[in-house]
Amino acid sequence: MKKSKSALQGYLLISPLLIGCLLFYAIPFVLVTRYSLSTGSGSALYFVGFINYQDIVHNAMFVLAFGNTMRFLAAGLPLIMILAYLIALLMQKHANKHKLLKSVFLFPYIMPVVGAVVLVELLFAESGALPSFARSLGLPVSDWLSGPQAFPIVLLLYLWKNTGYSVILLLAGLVTIPEDQYLAADLDGAGRWQKFLFITTPQMWYSVFFAIIFSLINAFKCFREIFLIGGTHPNENIYMLQHFLNNSFENLNYAKLSVASVLLLIVVLLAFALFYGFVRKKEAFRQ
Repeated sequence: MKKSKSALQGYLLISPLLIGCLLFYAIPFVLVTRYSLSTGSGSALYFVGFINYQDIVHNAMFVLAFGNTMRFLAAGLPLIMILAYLIALLMQKHANKHKLLKSVFLFPYIMPVVGAVVLVELLFAESGALPSFARSLGLPVSDWLSGPQAFPIVLLLYLWKNTGYSVILLLAGLVTIPEDQYLAADLDGAGRWQKFLFITTPQMWYSVFFAIIFSLINAFKCFREIFLIGGTHPNENIYMLQHFLNNSFENLNYAKLSVASVLLLIVVLLAFALFYGFVRKKEAFRQ
């Protein structure tokens, strides 16, 4: 009786969250899935199966957007994790003494999107500081934000904004590792690499997992900056899936919008499952 009463109280406490998830996530997902398998609009929807999926994989703009997005993730996620991990390791021993530095790391993350875009334009626009400097050296300079250089610039912006947040997440995991384990390893004659490989790394998998997930989410959020830099139809090197979704919505092409949304969700879920499965396997091996 007491168990059922406490369970009921628990469900009542989480009911607002469950109702919110149902209204704003579950129901819209069902509707999007329905649109992705149908043609028409409103009440005049006709089931067509996976024809919309077959059409979109042959759509040149979708292929371009999907390829650029995957390229951005393939470059951005490893770079941000390597940079964040290296910085966190350098701060590990004196983490409590770096409170001000932690705040500095978070400053780019909380910086308004417009402010970040203005900074990029001041540095990289055709009349910006770096192109002007290159021009003064006699180097040929084009509009970097409208050319092939736009992709590394956007990637650099993503790293600058989000590396600090990943550092804080990883540092929180590093400070939980008992110092006694490192002292015992020193007594056994272990070097830095051995301590990193056999003490630090096995205890950091979940922290790394959460840092990767947040970095993945922030990679998709980077579209806000890309949109302000390039508009609805930017250079082809930075035309992302979010551009395709946004343009499909503006053109009221709900079939394309829904199919692209479902495929994007599948990619994110596969990435999540891959990372989580890898971490669980490592944790099980350690135990």
